[in-house]
Amino acid sequence: MQTTSDEVLIARIANGDRLAMQVLFARHHVRVYRFVLRLVRNESAAEDLIGEVFLDVWRQAGKFEGRAAVSTWMLSIARFKALSALRRRTEYELDEETAGAIEDPADDPEVALAKKDKGAVLRQCLSKLSAEHREIIDLVYYHEKSVADVAGIIGIPEATVKTRMFYARKKLSELLKAQGIDRGWP
Repeated sequence: MQTTSDEVLIARIANGDRLAMQVLFARHHVRVYRFVLRLVRNESAAEDLIGEVFLDVWRQAGKFEGRAAVSTWMLSIARFKALSALRRRTEYELDEETAGAIEDPADDPEVALAKKDKGAVLRQCLSKLSAEHREIIDLVYYHEKSVADVAGIIGIPEATVKTRMFYARKKLSELLKAQGIDRGWP
């Protein structure tokens, strides 16, 4: 069952195969969780959304048409769920927990030390990109999705994906240069 393709698993899930669902979940839940976490930036919310995503996969497996990879289909479901959750969250007032999570822009000793770590600098620079640019970078570089897959997940034309990639890389380069990282990794 571990070597079964995702498409075969989806077909078996459509027929009510719980073991196929378990295998699909085991294969993809970490990747989908990390994608959702990058969007919602809240571990608890991301965990809740993962449950909703895989519940939708269970319910919608019979409607899977195979126009994209199963992982692409699941990421598009996850993206929709995450964006819907973010829209709902902005409707609520700022509570104490959220207020406490707002970062002070001043560098403390921990931040100063992290700035010396290039990985930390890269993550910091990525967080300064717009949500659209972060999403494109995440899907292309972390999830290794093609331009066509990204266009399908986000629901925009491929040309727009390419344009956003160009400007995202340009902005990321500027941010890295401002942090003293001018060229690649030594």
